[in-house]
Amino acid sequence: MTHNRYSRQILFDGIGQEGQQKINRKSALIVGMGALGTHFAEGLVRAGIGKLYIVDRDYIEYSNLQRQTLFTEADAKQQMPKVIAAQNALQAIREDVTIVPYIEHVDGAFLNELVPQVDIVLDATDNFETRMMINDVAYACSKPWIYGGVVRSTYVEAAFIPGQTPCFQCLVPQIPAMNLTCDTVGVIQPAVTMATSLQLRDALKILTDTAFTPKLTYGDIWEGTHQAFGFSRMKRPSCPTCGEQPEYPYLHHSPTNFAALCGRDTVQYQHEGLTYEQLIDYLTTRHIAYHTNGYLLQFEYEGYRIVAFQNGRLLIHGMREVQQAKKLIHQLFG
Repeated sequence: MTHNRYSRQILFDGIGQEGQQKINRKSALIVGMGALGTHFAEGLVRAGIGKLYIVDRDYIEYSNLQRQTLFTEADAKQQMPKVIAAQNALQAIREDVTIVPYIEHVDGAFLNELVPQVDIVLDATDNFETRMMINDVAYACSKPWIYGGVVRSTYVEAAFIPGQTPCFQCLVPQIPAMNLTCDTVGVIQPAVTMATSLQLRDALKILTDTAFTPKLTYGDIWEGTHQAFGFSRMKRPSCPTCGEQPEYPYLHHSPTNFAALCGRDTVQYQHEGLTYEQLIDYLTTRHIAYHTNGYLLQFEYEGYRIVAFQNGRLLIHGMREVQQAKKLIHQLFG
């Protein structure tokens, strides 16, 4: 560890030498490496986290650069997977941190494998169902997790600690509606910074074993409004995640091969058994031009831009309907 690297953080009496040593020994999983995830990852790495698992299914586009702070124009030009570009940037900030990247679509099986290995889970996603899966796995494994959301100029954040707080599902009726996405209504950088500052604050408390009472915080940075309230009394005995007879319903959802990505005009397709090499051979045989950066492959078919990853996952851009995607895939692969 570089001498005096964390000296200013150690001087803060909320952390101190003992707290810093705890941070250096701890690990975290960040689900999503977009605006929230890049801010959050950089903050944890600079704070001294020992090991960081990062997962995201997407690659970098120019529209990301306005708010996703770990990425550059070169990353967008090369269409680098977000977690790979993030890993490179984070290792440049700190050589001694361990970064484990996953270019994956997050499902219950993935979370069940990773969450037991970490000390904390950070939500940096943009969809409700993934958050519900995180909530179920975190409570099933007794791991704290921190929710964050941002759209337009609004932000929301809350920490959930199994055995201490009600879970996310208990709070859903009270959480401000975040059913819009930045792909449909936009987002500004200050709102991202507010959400991740609150997430990082609570993460540092959890990582240093600092006792605190989590609150649900939300506001509008453009309008200058900010509210926070405790939620310890909102626990429902009948809650299927943290109630008296937990069932963890979102862990049992069957994964589907096709999924429309909200606000992206994109349909995702998981082709079981399709390898990178098989796809290249297939495209070559059919004389379909493609280009690759070593992590993903891009080609056009019937006027649609298709991006394929090494695990058989394809993103069909310019398409909204799953049925339309199924027809296209059938035409392509039979």
